[in-house]
Amino acid sequence: MKTATLKTATFFMLSLATAWPAMTLAGAHSPTSRLHEISDPDTRAWWQATQALSDDAMEGRDTGSPGHDRAAALVAKRFAEAGLRPAGDDGSWFQRFRLNDLRVTPKGSRIAVGKTPLRLLYDITLRPSAGMPTRLDAPMVFAGYCAADALGDVRGKVVLCYGWRRAGLTTSAQRSGAVEAAGGLGLITLADPGFTLEPTRWPAAYARTMTPVDAPTSAAGRMLVATLNPQALAAVIAGTGQDAKQILALGSAGKPLPRFDLPGRFEAQLHLEQRVVTSANVLGVLPGTDPKLRDQYLVLSAHLDGYGHGEPVDGDDLYNGTLDDAAYVALLERLATRRHGKGYRRPVLFAAFTGEEKGLLGSRYFVAHPTVPRRAIAANINLDQVRPIFPLTRLTVHALDDSTLGDTVRKVAARDDIVVQLDPEPERNLLRRADHWSFVQAGIPATGFVFGYQPGTDAEKRYRHWYDVQYHRPQDDLTQPMNWPAARKFNRFFYHLVAAVADADAAPQWKPDSPLPPRAGTRASP
Repeated sequence: MKTATLKTATFFMLSLATAWPAMTLAGAHSPTSRLHEISDPDTRAWWQATQALSDDAMEGRDTGSPGHDRAAALVAKRFAEAGLRPAGDDGSWFQRFRLNDLRVTPKGSRIAVGKTPLRLLYDITLRPSAGMPTRLDAPMVFAGYCAADALGDVRGKVVLCYGWRRAGLTTSAQRSGAVEAAGGLGLITLADPGFTLEPTRWPAAYARTMTPVDAPTSAAGRMLVATLNPQALAAVIAGTGQDAKQILALGSAGKPLPRFDLPGRFEAQLHLEQRVVTSANVLGVLPGTDPKLRDQYLVLSAHLDGYGHGEPVDGDDLYNGTLDDAAYVALLERLATRRHGKGYRRPVLFAAFTGEEKGLLGSRYFVAHPTVPRRAIAANINLDQVRPIFPLTRLTVHALDDSTLGDTVRKVAARDDIVVQLDPEPERNLLRRADHWSFVQAGIPATGFVFGYQPGTDAEKRYRHWYDVQYHRPQDDLTQPMNWPAARKFNRFFYHLVAAVADADAAPQWKPDSPLPPRAGTRASP
């Protein structure tokens, strides 16, 4: 983008931020403020910033949406007021990039197995791709866990696979690769009801994917790829003589499953909406004070995007994304405001990434096109759905034992009376599902956090309930239960951790026995 054009866009986005308070007063539908519940001034200021980003006027901050643009403009305004310097493209606050946005719409789409219609987003949801067929009429086969050596002949068929998500059987990538290699036209994954740690919830928000405009279409992207609600299994396999409840019980236990053909053909007519959108990371830097450490940036990140409008749940179709992740963009704003231009020894780059919910798109783009030399990025601390909904006594820390960054986390947490632990549920793959993973893949030490619990406690009950009710739901909004002392304690831990890393004599380094970095003990070259 030419500098003049980018400056115009920057001015427009900052103008949106200036106009936002008036828009809110004029017609927002946000709940009554909860600031009166909070006694600590710093926590109150943090929640006030959270309210602004999670307000209904931001429309859930969907990637590429006007609501996301308004939120990005507001973050840039707050960064500027806090004394940060722009760290985006051409001297702006924004790093903009283009994305292909592909959506299957319920209107104009029809999916059925035999004479049984499947409701899009309720019985089945799709992962659209540019190369997928929009019309399909093919025989179906249930192939158990879809291991490559047991798949059989599936050429020209749609394959229904049990979606095992734990160790020991097939992974999602293995199932997809096996079906594609065997000539299958489509892969339908039966959601695993036995995976109770993070069950698939219905309805799905939407059937949608976003990819960078220059991303190639994979071979698997030419198949129809979908997920089936287990409650629809009985109707789908009717007439086979198989018992849906028994299949679900066997699959939940990881026991051998039958292989059988379905009498009904899979028929689909899909209506796709395609467009190209532009979205932006918001980047600001707090310069360091030690000239010897000027090439050792600490990146602090959280994702600005949410889901926007989606399929209604209990009559609400706006996915505000309050704890996932407006609250932690707000915490970046709050830290910047507290420092008010006073630097640490190392420079600190504040990053509000876009597109995390669509596949870590903003952080991947930043790592591939950094606005500072990539070799100068020393570490990343990422904040994502930390969730202060019960007392903070322990934290699950991603990549805790993989770099000296984890050692610093241990020391700071101990000082703040917080126990740290490795992820007790590695099968959920949380390490690879948040923006810190983009840095790890580039060989940069990184970490992130989730409130931890002890099994069988009230904390675990609240933790599970949040995943059942709030996670990626409209119910992740400003009215949900909060534990304000826990929020205060985590925020203070974050402030202390940033100071410890940014002011340390040595930059974080990978430990020699870590399997995570591309080349253990090194950082990525430019």
